[in-house]
Amino acid sequence: MTTTPGPSGPVGELRLALTVADFDAAVVFYRDALGLPEEESWDHNGRGIVLGAGRATLELLSEEHAAYLDQVEVGRPVGGAFRIALRVADSVATAQTLERAGGTRVAPATVTPWRHRNARVADPGGVQLTLFSELPAD
Repeated sequence: MTTTPGPSGPVGELRLALTVADFDAAVVFYRDALGLPEEESWDHNGRGIVLGAGRATLELLSEEHAAYLDQVEVGRPVGGAFRIALRVADSVATAQTLERAGGTRVAPATVTPWRHRNARVADPGGVQLTLFSELPAD
């Protein structure tokens, strides 16, 4: 399989593939509640779905910085080896929507030193999402 290079370098697309125990709950959470558009789906040898999530980046963090982010966003260490960070228009409203769709609040929204409003929610399978909204400059 050949990947067409993208405008940001030699990789044309980043896909984060999550294996989920409850496929239907994950679809409700990510597609229906979060509003990620369905790009492709299949139902052979199991089910799968590809959801569009805007521009993708790969953020690499040292263990020290990940611990700092947990402290800023949640007030205690809670993260694992990865979490999904999504820029949304309103992190508070999006977190509430995801909680109603089966997500679990990890921490309420907080304003970060870098002027984002971040809320931490776990999906039905426990994967943590940081929902962030950029705040206007003072």
